[in-house]
Amino acid sequence: MTSASAPIIILNPLDDVGVARAKIGKGEATGYQDLLAKDFIGRGHKVALKAIKAGQEVLKFGQVIGVATADIAPGEHIHLHNLAMVPSEHDYQMGAGSLTEDLLPVAERRTFMGFDRGGGHVGTRNYIGVISSVNCSATVSRYIADHFNRMGGLEGFGNVDGVVALTHGGGCAINTKSEGYRILTRTIQGYARHPNFGGVLMIGLGCETNQIAPILEHYQIAEGALLRTMTIQQTGGTRKTIETAIEMIKEMLPIVNQAVRTEQPLSGLKLALECGGSDGYSGISANPALGVASDLLVRHGATSVLAETPEIYGAEHLLTRRAVTPDVAKKLLDRIDWWRDYTARNGDELNNNPSYGNKQGGLTTILEKSLGAVAKGGSMPLKAVYEYAEPVTASGFVFMDTPGYDPAAVTGQVAGGCNVICFTTGRGSVSGFKPAPCIKIATNTDMYDHMEEDMDINCGAIVTGEDTIEAAGLRIFEDIIAVASGKKTSSEIYDYGDNEFVPWQVGAIT
Repeated sequence: MTSASAPIIILNPLDDVGVARAKIGKGEATGYQDLLAKDFIGRGHKVALKAIKAGQEVLKFGQVIGVATADIAPGEHIHLHNLAMVPSEHDYQMGAGSLTEDLLPVAERRTFMGFDRGGGHVGTRNYIGVISSVNCSATVSRYIADHFNRMGGLEGFGNVDGVVALTHGGGCAINTKSEGYRILTRTIQGYARHPNFGGVLMIGLGCETNQIAPILEHYQIAEGALLRTMTIQQTGGTRKTIETAIEMIKEMLPIVNQAVRTEQPLSGLKLALECGGSDGYSGISANPALGVASDLLVRHGATSVLAETPEIYGAEHLLTRRAVTPDVAKKLLDRIDWWRDYTARNGDELNNNPSYGNKQGGLTTILEKSLGAVAKGGSMPLKAVYEYAEPVTASGFVFMDTPGYDPAAVTGQVAGGCNVICFTTGRGSVSGFKPAPCIKIATNTDMYDHMEEDMDINCGAIVTGEDTIEAAGLRIFEDIIAVASGKKTSSEIYDYGDNEFVPWQVGAIT
């Protein structure tokens, strides 16, 4: 093993590789025994600790991350040129159910200051939402929001966080009996009911496939003073629609402005766990630290939602072993089977990952990336598995089936009810995800310093040995409570997050 100050990190005694804390030049010491680097090793990249034969499985985190495509000598750089994907075969131990949540007594659980929306739903923000049913009403929706956000329309309503225009690229030329239609309508109704909205206005063109009335009827959503609907065609065009919509929102504002934060149990929190722009440190620093925070939240009665099915591929066995029942484990594996079929039908494959930036940061295979991504989910039992944008009703640690594409993934989690987001990143991310506040967590100090205005928490000191996963996790936990109670994130300070509503588009557009 290596010391906390050694040039490389060894994550498990079984590992064949170490991870460079910083750049290691050819011929320089690695800090592991008397091993010298035979190649230049970039920060976050892997170096071989021992001789590895071609065809041999390579271990990191004590798990297989791929197979060597050539003989590898100790000290060599291990990456795309000599490591490849290996088919995933695991002992899933379907729903062993041996874990316990170890919940704290109710009297000892933390609270936060949130907006009580009734029925156990608690908001962390107090926005008004303008939701387009179709792309054809997107421009109008943005003009309406701009009137309030950019042109002084919120003066005198200091308790309203803003008006959010939720626009997207679909809504028409879609089969109403298709999976894509069900996903879109489920997403829209999830936002319409989101507790971070004090009021909502839904706007359509009028002739689109995705009609507003069937959404309200199917999901039993009633119109009222704080949920209004309209169409551009019925109202008489863009200008009249904008003017009428502004008046509708003006009527909502005094009511929404009356909402006040009150002390709420952490059971009112639903946290979206997300990573994007990952690097070789993601599974070492920020992700496991977020896993500690996730476990703490669950112990205090909150819900934590892991997602991105293509980015748990190869590590799903770590989740099925934590499932509370075999049925929960089976539902997770069923979703992965769906993805295998879905990617095959579209001429792709499920291991079409990592991305360009991930590879630059030191990640080689989806197995390696997934093992690091799953670390965000901590160690608590897996209570439930949800389809995309389904309402999350279980408390504790759960999983939602989403794409790996960050905006689409988080859109599904927010539609499911997540009212805070934690987003770990090694390469850098700048997304905001209104109406839910997004806490950005850096995996390494170099990126944190370079993009400090966009980052909220730095976990880079874990890499250098100056911090611990547990201490960083506790800081994240405390920041989640503070942000849920009204502290602004970096994205909110700069008013970012208006363009990250990206419902997952599945199926044919005709």
